[in-house]
Amino acid sequence: MIYMIYRLATLEDLNNVWDKDIDKHPDDSRYIRWKKEYIDYNLNNDAKTFVAVSDNGEVIGQITLILKTNVKAVINKEKLCNGLNICNMNAFRCDKEYEGQGHISKLVKLAEKYAKDLGYTYITIGSEARETRNLSIYFHFGYNEYLMSELDDSEEDAPLVLYYGKSL
Repeated sequence: MIYMIYRLATLEDLNNVWDKDIDKHPDDSRYIRWKKEYIDYNLNNDAKTFVAVSDNGEVIGQITLILKTNVKAVINKEKLCNGLNICNMNAFRCDKEYEGQGHISKLVKLAEKYAKDLGYTYITIGSEARETRNLSIYFHFGYNEYLMSELDDSEEDAPLVLYYGKSL
């Protein structure tokens, strides 16, 4: 049985996570830009990434909690993050072989507690409308207050993203 640790990401964790993503998407230069942006966000306390780390030190899952309005994913989206009492969770990832084992659930709970401890009272989350499995998981976590939708034009196919929230 593999033992997991759930915690705030270290700089080493962040580099490993993003390097893994860059390796998985060698033809997509956005991952190189996102790596720099998200590491900077973490270092500046604009966002915090939480990770699930296996007993061999490998990061197998992650979630990022956006705390400040200068993070690109929430700029000019006060309903999603206002830097005061509303924050946003995004960048949910789990290695395929670890899906369905509760790791994301534990990271969500950890991020929610962290946000609450900082004084945030409301948290938001988004999912592509076509990701019905993710939507059902988010509803299970209590994110069932519909906030807004938008087309994500940063993606080639501009998917529809649905945003939901819940009180902490």
